[in-house]
Amino acid sequence: MYQTNPPRPSQTPLPTMYDLPSEDPNEPGVPDEFHEFQPQLLRETFQPPYIPLNEVFIGTDINLYYDSRRPLWQKRPDWFVVLGVAASLQQEEMRWSYVIWQESVTPFLVVELLSPGTEDEDLGKTLREINKPPTKWEVYERILRIPYYVVFDRYTSELRVFKLEATRYQEIAVPQQKFWFPELEMGLGVWQGRYQQAEGKWLRWYDSQGNWLPTPQEQAEQERLRAELAQHQAEQERLRAAAERSQAAQERLRAERLAAKLRELNINPDEL
Repeated sequence: MYQTNPPRPSQTPLPTMYDLPSEDPNEPGVPDEFHEFQPQLLRETFQPPYIPLNEVFIGTDINLYYDSRRPLWQKRPDWFVVLGVAASLQQEEMRWSYVIWQESVTPFLVVELLSPGTEDEDLGKTLREINKPPTKWEVYERILRIPYYVVFDRYTSELRVFKLEATRYQEIAVPQQKFWFPELEMGLGVWQGRYQQAEGKWLRWYDSQGNWLPTPQEQAEQERLRAELAQHQAEQERLRAAAERSQAAQERLRAERLAAKLRELNINPDEL
């Protein structure tokens, strides 16, 4: 669990997620296909072996409100995961936004998908403007102190990983385009394959054996193939048993015919 200590609230009640805007006023409209599908693949393959999913919140392109003194300030990560918070079990309880002063738990990991218009800010190359909210990098690194920050460039297929060391993000080399998270006992890497009918390089999770964790659709297909294989093996076993029974019957018939011929020659086959 990654907790934060929000400033002491004033006498005026702080707004909740129901009071705060859930859309992004600066970027109207829906995201492009990649920004829709890539976070979906990350969500579908996020299967930590020892962390119950009912204690995990995954945010995809929703507002992250981080400062109770300036409650309208927000960032909108492409994908993030929070450990140690209750998942929504009822539809009416599903979060509109993620509000730090309500949850009191900061994200464990944020993933940003680079776009030409956001690349500089995503990589911490922009400076904060006077009387403006802090940059995305400042919020993740200095305010929320998110342990891991991952950036993926769809055009170069480059994965970059930053880990919070003391008070600053330090980039970690990922020569094989894979990074292992010991806290999750899972890794994140660049996978070449087809997802949503599109062939390309995608971010997805893998297990301790290096196997890419399957999506629900892939799991269903694996179960179907396993069931077909089990059915085939059962049919082969049935045919083998039937063949053995047939062979045994033929052997008995041959033995009976031989015994009959011996008796015709006045030879008792039981005495042989």
